[in-house]
Amino acid sequence: GLISENKGTNYAILSDILGDEDHLGDMDFKVTGTRDGITATQMDIKVDGLSYEILAKALAQAKAGRMHILDKIEEAQPEARPDMKPHAPRIETLRIGKEFIGAVIGPGGKIIQGIQEQSGATVNIEEVDNYGIVEISSSNKESLDAALAMVRGIVATPEVGEVYKGTVSSVMPYGCFVQFMPGKDGLLHISEIDWKRFATIEDTGLKEGDTIDVKLIEIDPKTGKFSLSHKALLPKPEGYVEPERRPRRERRDDGERRERRPRRERHDD
Repeated sequence: GLISENKGTNYAILSDILGDEDHLGDMDFKVTGTRDGITATQMDIKVDGLSYEILAKALAQAKAGRMHILDKIEEAQPEARPDMKPHAPRIETLRIGKEFIGAVIGPGGKIIQGIQEQSGATVNIEEVDNYGIVEISSSNKESLDAALAMVRGIVATPEVGEVYKGTVSSVMPYGCFVQFMPGKDGLLHISEIDWKRFATIEDTGLKEGDTIDVKLIEIDPKTGKFSLSHKALLPKPEGYVEPERRPRRERRDDGERRERRPRRERHDD
């Protein structure tokens, strides 16, 4: 702030964050910034103009005040938190491919409504420039993270080598089918559950509803079926020897057609 007389011949520059200088003085000058410099200013004056001397002194006084406040801030909190407090409201925006918009919304809005009910977050989606813009808002971090995970699960593409937390959806004599992404199941063969050999699937102890970490080891190029492994995530036992596989029977493929034997005539007695 500024109080002056005799056209600025006599003056006093005031530093006050309460605003008294705005009401009583000739200048209201707000300066904000960092240690590196000024980021914004705003000024109101009630006099015809300001001399260079007054402006230079005001800026120097503002810098001294800014450094003092920054010192107090860093004294109370030396560095910024890596994230906001868990219960702080927040909004996240996610851009997805246009082809996934329908999958996120679902028939009659069933999927997006389910995401909102399960997570407690608010989810909106619209098409912009051939992309889907998903806006998720929530009053807390846990709710927002849950909704984000559901949306990303729908739009994610399975990748060979990635590790997923799956749920056993069905148990067969030869292994288990595991849902490792929303709407995507893969076969966890009995031989890929552990390094030790199991005689029956019951010996593994796995049942429907169990959660298990799996690695996607193969996507069949013809059928698109997924092959999973839990064994690949476990340390290989010392001295482990891979069991020998029985050789497959080779089919005759010499290009020759075998002659069919003549049918025996039936005689009705």
